[in-house]
Amino acid sequence: MTHAFTTQAHLPEDHQQATLVGRIWQPGIGPVLVKVQADGVYDLTTVAATSSQLLELDNPAMAVAQAKAPRLASLEDLLANADVATRDTARPWLLAPIDLQAVKASGVTFVASMLERVIEEQARGDAGKAESVRKAITAVIGDNLSSVVPGSDGAAKLKEVLLEQDVWSQYLEVGIGPDAEIFTKAQPLSSVGLGDEVGIHPKSVWNNPEPEIVLVVNSRGATLGATLGNDVNLRDFEGRSALLLGKAKDNNASCAVGPFIRLFDANFSIDDVRRAELTMRVDGTEGFTLKGSSSMSMISRDPLNLVEHAIGPNHQYPDGLVLFLGTMFAPTQDRFGPGQGFTHQVADVVTIATPKLGALVNKVNFTDKVTPWTFGLTALLKNLAQRKLI
Repeated sequence: MTHAFTTQAHLPEDHQQATLVGRIWQPGIGPVLVKVQADGVYDLTTVAATSSQLLELDNPAMAVAQAKAPRLASLEDLLANADVATRDTARPWLLAPIDLQAVKASGVTFVASMLERVIEEQARGDAGKAESVRKAITAVIGDNLSSVVPGSDGAAKLKEVLLEQDVWSQYLEVGIGPDAEIFTKAQPLSSVGLGDEVGIHPKSVWNNPEPEIVLVVNSRGATLGATLGNDVNLRDFEGRSALLLGKAKDNNASCAVGPFIRLFDANFSIDDVRRAELTMRVDGTEGFTLKGSSSMSMISRDPLNLVEHAIGPNHQYPDGLVLFLGTMFAPTQDRFGPGQGFTHQVADVVTIATPKLGALVNKVNFTDKVTPWTFGLTALLKNLAQRKLI
């Protein structure tokens, strides 16, 4: 992986004012919840055994700030050991900062990506047909639906018009209809972290990264912080049928989260999420570079409204959840020839960043070549019991 893992590259630009939480793997011990600072990481085991448990406290940010936590390692050493290709498993390394939380995602929350989902559907997952379909769709419905408020009377009237023109889509239904799309992205403990490989299915020929902000929510529905995520997506699988969403989204290493959770406090709030500008870069081994950005100000549903769709009287999550907020980034830049659009290649390096959350970097591989996921709920419970933490 041609990337320099450094504190400057991966910490928030205002990290001295940030309350950051992460998880590391300590050889001989297992996963450890830590407070993250530029001068090192500090053991939070006396505060909470898991990331999920920490967020159930009355004031997690205060608990972290006031914790008398012993220093475990330098952050520089952890970052130097982040790249899975060169990782020394005898030394600590960073994990995804979440553990027992349900991993949920909201889809079709930006107009640009909503139109791309419609195009996928009409092209039946064939990247070669996407450009002609794109032109036909935008000729009918335009390329700017940002003024439409999801679930509003105006959205309902627009639906009637589009139905008459036979261009209504299930993606438009969740994009501007009353009900947001909320789906399960990955299983608890399956997310990969900074420096790990992300997986694309070997049978997929049209796929892409999805750079997103991920909200961290406790079992009571309180949103307490945020991190970064890569909602790796197989466009050809989902384009063939929406019923293949699970196969398009939930594969080995298809969910990257990190590098750290930034808890809400006096210096960081949901308003910072609403104002965030995400950047994404893909660097291929053949010299190809793809750059993109995603502005949270363009989201069609407010982040906290999406949380209300995800958790409430009809959906409980005793261990809390994390919620991917969706992306406006749907790459159309041709990589291999005119009209072919973008798709990943093995060894692509994906960088997702925003100033107040740092940067998440992962390298692409096939899902059957990426390190298998073996440390699940049973392994975690056994580990915590052995350490007398439960």
